[in-house]
Amino acid sequence: MIGQPMQAALNAQINAEQFSAQLYLAMAAHCTTMSFKGFAHWLTIQAGEETAHATKLIQFLLDRGGRLELKPIAAPPVDYGSVVEVFEKVLDHEKGVTVQINNLFAASREAKDYASEIALQWYVTEQVEEEAKVSEIVDHMHAVGDKGGAIWYLDSRMAKRQ
Repeated sequence: MIGQPMQAALNAQINAEQFSAQLYLAMAAHCTTMSFKGFAHWLTIQAGEETAHATKLIQFLLDRGGRLELKPIAAPPVDYGSVVEVFEKVLDHEKGVTVQINNLFAASREAKDYASEIALQWYVTEQVEEEAKVSEIVDHMHAVGDKGGAIWYLDSRMAKRQ
């Protein structure tokens, strides 16, 4: 059985993952309005990954005899600026998620909740990958800027994400 503090912390992370999914869908819609359908596609896939992260945490919580407590999710913003600014915001958001995951991992270790610590190791590793992936996209965007043919080339590359 999972302890109450870890149950509350996991529920908070589940809600944070769901917010991330909503945020990325809103960002995808914003990119679509600027005709960057490849970047929108990438963000839509990312939203699905965030939902999968939440679902994985839900299953873990339930497997441990915990209780799922979903809370209202704040509405994400509507406007994000240029496509480069969108992905800078994605990177900032992922860095914030990394802090959340690290804090959750530390809480599991402090509580000597070894099952949670082991399960959360996947999320720690995933955040390293997430930040690296988005950082590379931002670096490419900074190299080409948000005007001209190169940004459209990047957009077409983002459309190939599966």
